[in-house]
Amino acid sequence: MKKIILGFFSLLFSFSFSYAQKPKAPASNDIYEAIQKLNFLGTVLYVAAHPDDENTRLISYMSNYEKARTGYLALTRGDGGQNLIGPEIRELLGVIRTEELLAARRIDGGEQMFTRANDFGYSKNPEETLQIWDKDEVLSDVVLAIRKFKPDVIINRFDHRTPGTTHGHHTSSAMLSVEAFDLANDKSAYPDQLDRTTLWQPKRIFFNTGWWMYGSRENFDKADKSNMLSLDIGVYYPTKGMSNNEIASLASSQHLCQGFGRLSQRGSQEEYIEFLKGVPLQNKNDVFAGINTTWTRVKNGEAIGTILKQVETHFNFNNPSVHIPQLLNAYKLIQQIDDDHWRNLKTKEIKNIITMCAGLYLEASAATNWATPGEAVPVSIEVLNRSAQNVTLQSYNFNNSEPNLKNQQLANNVDYSFDATLQVDPNQKPTSPYWLNEKGTLGMYKVDDKSLIGLPETPRAYQVDFNLIIDNVPLTITKDVVYRFAKPDKGELYRPFEIIPEAAAKLPEKVIIFDTNKAQEVSVIVRSGRDNLEGTLELRHPQGWTVIPEQQKFNIKNKGEEQTLVFSVIPPDSEDEGTIAPLVHVGNKTYTRELVEINYEHIPFQTVLLPSESKVVRLNIKKRGEKIAYIQGAGDVVPESLQQIGYNVRILKPEEINPETLSLFDAVVVGIRAYNVVDALKYKQQQLFDFVKNGGNMVVQYNNSYRLKVDQLAPYEINLSRDRVTDENAKITFLDPKNPVLNYPNKISESDFEGWTQERGLYFPDSWSNKFTPILSMHDKGETPKNGSLLVAKYGKGHFVYTGLSFFREFPAGVSGAYRLFANMLSLGKEDLRKEDKLKQ
Repeated sequence: MKKIILGFFSLLFSFSFSYAQKPKAPASNDIYEAIQKLNFLGTVLYVAAHPDDENTRLISYMSNYEKARTGYLALTRGDGGQNLIGPEIRELLGVIRTEELLAARRIDGGEQMFTRANDFGYSKNPEETLQIWDKDEVLSDVVLAIRKFKPDVIINRFDHRTPGTTHGHHTSSAMLSVEAFDLANDKSAYPDQLDRTTLWQPKRIFFNTGWWMYGSRENFDKADKSNMLSLDIGVYYPTKGMSNNEIASLASSQHLCQGFGRLSQRGSQEEYIEFLKGVPLQNKNDVFAGINTTWTRVKNGEAIGTILKQVETHFNFNNPSVHIPQLLNAYKLIQQIDDDHWRNLKTKEIKNIITMCAGLYLEASAATNWATPGEAVPVSIEVLNRSAQNVTLQSYNFNNSEPNLKNQQLANNVDYSFDATLQVDPNQKPTSPYWLNEKGTLGMYKVDDKSLIGLPETPRAYQVDFNLIIDNVPLTITKDVVYRFAKPDKGELYRPFEIIPEAAAKLPEKVIIFDTNKAQEVSVIVRSGRDNLEGTLELRHPQGWTVIPEQQKFNIKNKGEEQTLVFSVIPPDSEDEGTIAPLVHVGNKTYTRELVEINYEHIPFQTVLLPSESKVVRLNIKKRGEKIAYIQGAGDVVPESLQQIGYNVRILKPEEINPETLSLFDAVVVGIRAYNVVDALKYKQQQLFDFVKNGGNMVVQYNNSYRLKVDQLAPYEINLSRDRVTDENAKITFLDPKNPVLNYPNKISESDFEGWTQERGLYFPDSWSNKFTPILSMHDKGETPKNGSLLVAKYGKGHFVYTGLSFFREFPAGVSGAYRLFANMLSLGKEDLRKEDKLKQ
C-alpha cells in the first residue's frame, strides 16, 4: 500500500512540475518503471494528421502497460484550426499546439514527431490534400520517421481505405503511412536519407478502429473481429495510483486551445486495432506476439538483459542507489553494442536512470531567460549528490568548449554551486521554431537543415556537459541551460534560455485600413535585446504611398526595454493595398523581424521570430451606425478590425447584457463559437432578441452544433450542420441580388470575394425558417450548392444575421471585400440614414 500511495503522489507531482515547467523530481516508482522500459526492446509508432487526433488511451497503454517506446507522428502542427484560449492563429497557433502535444506526451509517456506538412485548413478528400501538400516530400518525412524511430508496430488512427468520408488530412495520413510501411526498407526510396539513418522494416501495421466506423455499437458488436486485436486500455497501475484512462484524460486535456479539457475516465474499456499487413497475427491480445522484445534481439545483449532483470526483480524502493553498481556494469556493456540505434537509445535511458538512482541534481541556470549573440551571461551551476555513492564532478563545459576542471568529490546531500560565464557565439542564430525560419508554401514548411526534419522543437542553443565519475566509471550528463526564477504569487518558475536578436520591431496593427486619402499615424515598437542600443528605423512601403519622416533615430538604454516611434503614412487617392515593414538599422546590420512571446501556464514560454509587416489597404467603404457591442467567443480580432474602419466597438461581457446597456448600441456582434464556449449566454439570449425586436441589428458568427450552450440560436428556427466550403476561391452566386446586404451602403460584387484565405466559411446551417433570406450560394468541387453561409431575417424593427463566412480569417488578411460586406450587415435597416444620403446628393 505504501508503494501505491507513493506512486500516486509522485505522478501528481510530476504532472504539476510539467505544468509549471520545472524539471521532474523522480520518485522510486518512476525509477522502477524506467528500468522496466530499459529492459523492453519494442517500439510502437502511432500515426495521424493533427494535434488532438492521437488516441492518448492507446499511446499511454503502449508506453505504460506494454513498456514500449511509443511515438506519435502528427503530420501537421494544427496551424489551420481555431484557438479557444487566445488570439493566436496560423503559425503561432501551430507553435501552441506543438507545445500542447509535448505536454500531453510528458504525461502519457510518448514521444512526439512531425512532418513538414502545413495544416492549411479543412480538406474534404485526400486528393485535394495531397495536391496542396507536396505528397512526395510528406511521404519522405513519414519514411524518415519510420527509419529513425524504427517501430516494430505502426498504428494508424484513420482508415486509408475510406477517402472522402472524413477530413482529407486524416485519410492522407493513413494512406502515406501504409505506403511508407514498405518504402522504409527500400534502399531506392529516398536514398539521401541513408546518410543519417538506416533502412527499417516494421513488422506489422494496424488501423485503430472502433464502433464509430460501423455506424453504431450494435453494428460493431456483430462485426467480424477475427482480424482485430482487443486491448483493455482501462488497466489500473498500482505504482501510479491511477488507471490508464485517467492518465490518458490528463494527457488529452493538455489540448486546451482546442477545448479538450475533460473529465477522467475509469474502469475496463476495450480498444480495437485491425491488422492491415505485415507478420501475421499470432495472439489476439499482443501486438508484439512473435517479435523479440528482449535484449537477445541485440548481439551480445543477453548479459545486459540478465543484469537489468535482476535489478527489476529485486528493486529496492527505499534505496534505489544500491543498484548503481549493477547499472554501471550494464552501462559499460551497452557501450560495446555494435547496433548504433539500440546503443544510443539505451545509453540515454540508462544514464538517466543512474542519475535518478543517485539522486543527482544537475542544473545550469542563466541570470536571464534570453541573451543576444556575443553576450556574456552569468550562469549558476548547481550540483548535488543525494546518495552514498562515490560521485565526483570532474569538470563541466558549455557546448563542447574547454572543460572547467573541478575534481570535486560530491559528498552525500551537500549542495555545490559554482559561478560560471556563458559566452554566446557572436554568430549564434536566434532561438525560434525552425519550421518558421523560411517562408514556405500553403501546404509545406520549408526546412533547409535536414537534420531538423521531424523534430518537435528547435534544439536548445546551449547545454552544459557535467562530466562525472561514478564508482570509477566516467559518465557525462548533458543538461540544457535554463532560467530559474521566482514570483511572489507563483513561487519557483522555469523558462527556457533563448537567444534573441539585439533588435526587433513590431507593428501593433497587422492590418491598417485607410477609408479616406488622409494620413494616419502608424506606430512602430522597437525592442532592445541588449543595453545601450542605438540605431535608425525606416518603413518600407508600397509605391504610391508616402511615409513621413523617411527615417528616425532611436536610443534604448536598457535590455528588454521598448521605444515607440510614430510615422505618418499617407495613402493614394484610389483603392490600393500593399505591405509596410520596419527596417531597423544597428551598425552595419538590419533587422526585419518581430519578436513574439507566447505565455500560457500549461506550456513552456515561447519566443517566435516572424517577419514584421502589416498590410495597408486604401479602401473606399461606407458604413451606417456607429456603436457596436461585441460579445467575445473563442477568440478573434474582429472587434479590432471593425475599429479599423471607424466603428466605436465595446467588448460586452455577458453580465453586462441588459436592455439598458443594449439600448446604447446600433448593433451587437457575437464572436465565433460564443454559443459553444460562453455558458452565461443561455440566460441572455432573449434579451438579445428583444434588442433586435426593438430595432437593433444582431450579427452572429459561426458556431458548431456540438455542445451549444443555448436552446435557441436565433429568433426563428435554424439548424446548424457541418457544411463548409473549403475552397477559398469557390464561385459565389448571389441568390438575392437586390437584397440591401449586397447593395447598401456598399455595392458588393464578385470581386469582393477575391483574395479570401483558407476557406469561404464553415458550419453553415442546412435548414432554416422561411423568415430567413439566404443571400449567397457556393460549393466545393463535386458538391451540391451550399446556401446557408449568410442568412438575413427581419425581426420586429431590427435585423438578425447568421453567417458562417470566415470573417475571423479574412479580417487579419486584410480582405477588402470582407470589410465591405460586414459593414453592410451592420448597416441593415438604416433607411432613415439612406434617405439622408439621397437628400445630401
